Amino acid sequence: MTDYTRHFGSDADTIEMAHAVRRRVFIEEQGVDEALEMDGRDDAATHVVLTDGSDPVATARFRFADPSTAKIERLAVLPDSRGQGLGSRVMDAAESAAVDGGATVAVLHAQVSVRGFYRELGYEPVGEQFEEAGIPHVEMRRRLG
Repeated sequence: MTDYTRHFGSDADTIEMAHAVRRRVFIEEQGVDEALEMDGRDDAATHVVLTDGSDPVATARFRFADPSTAKIERLAVLPDSRGQGLGSRVMDAAESAAVDGGATVAVLHAQVSVRGFYRELGYEPVGEQFEEAGIPHVEMRRRLG
């Protein structure tokens, strides 16, 4: 099994690694407009990036919507790295860091096609389906800690 390195932060190097994964998954693979994906909120977020050697392969970010609620966003795993549990590892790291920062609840906007993944992690849907960047999503929440 590959020994992945985990990176946390909002420094330029971590954001650059996160952008590399997000560009490949969201912009190139899913066709999300670059202006929507690179939304200017990265400096206000904490990023989690997993690397295989020096190559970033998975990422997510979170921001605090309020002092007790972490909004987890932009979970992405490169196509060649899928099926190895990296999405779960990134989510676990983001949730743990959010709890350390005071979060008791996590909220996210899940693409409908992967909501089952989030359900397996304990997230429950809230409300009706909606579109973001032309992709069907549903809001999901989970109590942390």
